[in-house]
Amino acid sequence: MFSQFEAFTESLGADLSGFVIGLVVGLLFGVFAQRSRFCLRSASIELFRGGSGQMLPVWLLAFATAVALTQILMLSGMLDKSRISYINVAGSLSGALLGGALFGIGMILTRGCASRLLVVSASGNARAFLTFILIALVAEESIKGVLAPYRSAVSNFYAIAPSVRDMSLYLPMATGLIVGILLFGMALYLAGRAGLRFSQYVTAIGVGLAVVLGWFLTGLHAKVSFDIISVESLSFIGPSVATIESLSNIGSLKPSFDIGMVPGVFVGALIAALLNRQFEVEFFTEDSGFGRYVVGAFLMGFGGVLAVGCSVGAGVTGVSVLSLTAISSLIMMIVFAGLTDRLVNRS
Repeated sequence: MFSQFEAFTESLGADLSGFVIGLVVGLLFGVFAQRSRFCLRSASIELFRGGSGQMLPVWLLAFATAVALTQILMLSGMLDKSRISYINVAGSLSGALLGGALFGIGMILTRGCASRLLVVSASGNARAFLTFILIALVAEESIKGVLAPYRSAVSNFYAIAPSVRDMSLYLPMATGLIVGILLFGMALYLAGRAGLRFSQYVTAIGVGLAVVLGWFLTGLHAKVSFDIISVESLSFIGPSVATIESLSNIGSLKPSFDIGMVPGVFVGALIAALLNRQFEVEFFTEDSGFGRYVVGAFLMGFGGVLAVGCSVGAGVTGVSVLSLTAISSLIMMIVFAGLTDRLVNRS
């Protein structure tokens, strides 16, 4: 398999093979996320309302799968942790905490996180598509535009070294794997109590497998390539910015994992929606509102950059490698999503 993958990357080149890997991982995530209705916002609402719905176990199945299997890759040496930016470059705890809080508020206002909005937009929801574009534009301004100084000020307030960011350095061996297995058991219990169908188990676990596949394939790509390849997996803030920029500079487009992943998710979700006859065009209405989506998109775009990831990028992908900043972001996303739902939707 190793030699075949090496031949594949050599035949396409480092950039194009990275694009294909992103496209494949994105397609799988898009299909599974659309069919399972994977969504941190819905899971957070169920958690805080104390209900026994299906969205929390779906999210937890995906999350636990990603954590447990990614930890197996790392413990076995199949995933080189020295190339993973979530734990090998300095991070910002202040950015993670404030960014996660802002993102959690934003995903309640827009009725979906960045990944969920992209998946739903493929089902014909123009409201979700426009919101996703707004998130990407705000994120771009937060990285190198008018919002960059404010983002930098927050991030620099409490920076932490890689040795602090990588929690595996000061936790007992295999802690991440044990936690992942325990969470998977809890997810199975909740799923059984909520009456999930077999297809929901499969597609929820499939979401987690897509994250693991991203780690595995980009890690393998880095090993066989003479170029410097980023070892990464699913995320929707940085890649959305890269995709927007590539579309505006199509003549100088440089293929990459990120640029392949975003359209891959859209196409995968579109295929799943069409096959299941769930494609329906929707626009803004008087009841849905418009202002809350604009505010929510701004909070998620700015907050996602501060947190160095969205509810998938930081909340699943980053947590799966035991990044302290990612875990902090996820906690804040869940807490502030629950509080915002109580203040906005239940008032």
